Amino acid sequence: MGRVTVVGAGVIGLSCALRLLEAGHRVDVLARELPRETTSAVAAAIWYPYRAWPQERVLAWSRSSYAAFAALAAEDPDCGVVLREGTEVGLTRAEKPWWADAVPDLHETLDVPAGHDGGWAFTAPVVEMPVYLEWLASRVLDAGGSITRLTLHGLPSAGGDGPTAVVDCAGLGAKFLAADPTLHPVQGQVVLVEQVGLERWWLESGSEGGPTYVVPRSRDVVVGGTDVEGEWSRTPSPDVAAAILRRALRLVPALAGAEVLGHKVGLRPARPEVRVERVGDVVHCYGHGGAGVTLSWGCADEVVGLLG
Repeated sequence: MGRVTVVGAGVIGLSCALRLLEAGHRVDVLARELPRETTSAVAAAIWYPYRAWPQERVLAWSRSSYAAFAALAAEDPDCGVVLREGTEVGLTRAEKPWWADAVPDLHETLDVPAGHDGGWAFTAPVVEMPVYLEWLASRVLDAGGSITRLTLHGLPSAGGDGPTAVVDCAGLGAKFLAADPTLHPVQGQVVLVEQVGLERWWLESGSEGGPTYVVPRSRDVVVGGTDVEGEWSRTPSPDVAAAILRRALRLVPALAGAEVLGHKVGLRPARPEVRVERVGDVVHCYGHGGAGVTLSWGCADEVVGLLG
């Protein structure tokens, strides 16, 4: 097995690093941003294939990741992954979601908030990212890998005294490191509010202003969101936060009066298709849009296969 440099310490980079270590490779992770500083740390991180293409590959990666998260939730209660029931609602009844085959218990429901005709209920992995990213990083270190903060101006060269292979998990940074003009940010803003006893998650993907979601975690609730193409700013907008909370309150009235704990903005790395491919000694794995967590384990397994 070889010595592999993984570029990027978000959920994709750490998942790839761990799977490569488990396969017997030596792995060093290099990243400008450490795990808790990445876009991954902002994510509500509910399993849901969002803004990622092509559908056939995304479905396969999503199915594999669902199984991996379900196993983690059962085996390691400290990893930050739980299985939660919830409902995706729409303004009108819709046909079964294209990703339906990836979840075991999807069913139609009429138990939805006022103003909606119905929805789809299912159990989804919900990943508490601050906890999970630390857990992933610890697993990488415990398996003999390293994680180093380093600002790169290009992808490392393989061969010679360098690594035998490089895995590019730089997220939005791949726009520059891999010279990919198709990669662009899709800004997402969320509001963190106090946990008021919510157990179910709720999602309305077709709402005006961006997707509306309410995702309960152990100590808070992630409320979102926005979907702004091409916006690079990571500064939260008070007006946008107020609009998010108004939409969320219509979806989940139980949030009324919940204390606001904080505001965050993340930049989803979007492109026409997720890029998972090998070019010489480099394996590219980026462009996961709003589905980095959802695709993470499936893509990591494919990266291991590409390196042989």
